[in-house]
Amino acid sequence: MGLGRSEGDGPVVKEDGMVTSRDVARLAGVSQATVSRVMSSAANIAPETRLKVQAAMETLGYVPHAGAQAMKTRRARIIGVVVKDITNPFYPEVLDELTRELDRAGYRVVLWNAGGGSHQDALTAIRERAVDGVIFTTATGETVELQVALEKKSPIVLINRVVEGFDADQVASDNVAGGALVADYLCDHGRTQVAFIGGLPDASTSRDRGRGFLDRMQELGYPVPEELRFQADFSHDRAQHVTGKLLDRADRPRAIFCANDYMAFGAIDALRRRGLSAPGDCWVIGYDDVDMASWPSFDLTTVRQPSREMARSGARMLLDRLVTPDLPPRHQQFPCKLIVRGSTG
Repeated sequence: MGLGRSEGDGPVVKEDGMVTSRDVARLAGVSQATVSRVMSSAANIAPETRLKVQAAMETLGYVPHAGAQAMKTRRARIIGVVVKDITNPFYPEVLDELTRELDRAGYRVVLWNAGGGSHQDALTAIRERAVDGVIFTTATGETVELQVALEKKSPIVLINRVVEGFDADQVASDNVAGGALVADYLCDHGRTQVAFIGGLPDASTSRDRGRGFLDRMQELGYPVPEELRFQADFSHDRAQHVTGKLLDRADRPRAIFCANDYMAFGAIDALRRRGLSAPGDCWVIGYDDVDMASWPSFDLTTVRQPSREMARSGARMLLDRLVTPDLPPRHQQFPCKLIVRGSTG
């Protein structure tokens, strides 16, 4: 049963059991228009007014009908987020920050794990405009959902991976510079017989980190031969397998640079399976600096990109675009930093 406001001091049970926004307005002592603005997360609402309306809604048990709200505002107040592999610890950290920022703005998040097989739910949501915008964390020029979102002119932001020439907001770290930092560090410490394990050739993160690393090694006079360059699909298991091949070589490398931490964990596990260690037998370096990298069991030297700051920036870009669709596309690039830990001694 619903509650409403009587002419006396407190709420009363409504005979029809239905609670409306008009009842919320009476109890909060505001206009119905103010209630509507609070429910649509309008920015021009005083904090004390917002709290009064929210308290009245809680007291009355009022839940706005999502479909009706969407029809009135032409907004679903839902943002789609596409990731590639939710088991990679990088993505939960990004998602945690994205959902915090979007929740503060009154938006819910629906997650699509593009590595999970079927993309039909994501494609349907974009085609039906069931989401107000889409954030891609793993986009390439061939990403199917990205192509559909483009066709539907959905507000789009790319975070982490970028697509050259793509006319949309994009947020990334300076991956080329990050790769070069690794080369400088290894050469400064005499570790010049090195291997590189990349992710996916069409992913900007793998391509740019690899380019920065390999080009700088070449500049410093220590080119990395083709037989010491591998692709491991950003997979822990694939990186572990590839590292095993490297360890089988008579001239096995003295250091391995992996294009993300998840693959670096695989490289360290491959060493352990052989009774070897990082740094004792081979140095291992990753990229991202996920929380697990600092755990004593990995103690991974890695390139830190500010993933949470990148996520916040991307979320704010999308919110700006929802308000002002004609904003010119913005590209933001964050600097990186090499974090030295025990996996390189």
